[in-house]
Amino acid sequence: MKTTIFGIEKSQAEKTVTALNELLSSYQVFYQNLRGYHWNIIGKDFFELHLKFEEYYNDAQVKIDEIAERILTLEATPLHSFDKFLEHSTLPIHSNVFEGARAVEQIREQLEVLLEKQKTILHMADDSNDIATSDLMTQYISAQEKTVWMLRSFLS
Repeated sequence: MKTTIFGIEKSQAEKTVTALNELLSSYQVFYQNLRGYHWNIIGKDFFELHLKFEEYYNDAQVKIDEIAERILTLEATPLHSFDKFLEHSTLPIHSNVFEGARAVEQIREQLEVLLEKQKTILHMADDSNDIATSDLMTQYISAQEKTVWMLRSFLS
């Protein structure tokens, strides 16, 4: 049985890498959607949301790097071109969103998609004894579940 340098079965690591590349691609789309919300938001919640969207895209940027580095650690190559990101993303592209509640709703929806993907990867990683990927997904899930709750509260 072939394993990675960290003892993870190669076939399991390859499945995890495929899922991580899909997550990476989705985060790239999410990041760009967030930039668009940040740039284009107008209305009474402008100041609050403009800053919040910046916080979100900075967080997404960190996650993009962490996911890519995890793929590299698993001895694979992260996707790194826009055509591949669009091909492998599970998120829709949003453009010309100006209204705060609509942007917040779209962010919530996208986070829920990301959460499901991360939970799938968490289970894959657990099954292959990939502790580092499990830990990374657990961190993301914990923080994002709280964010989804906050976004739902904002919209109530």
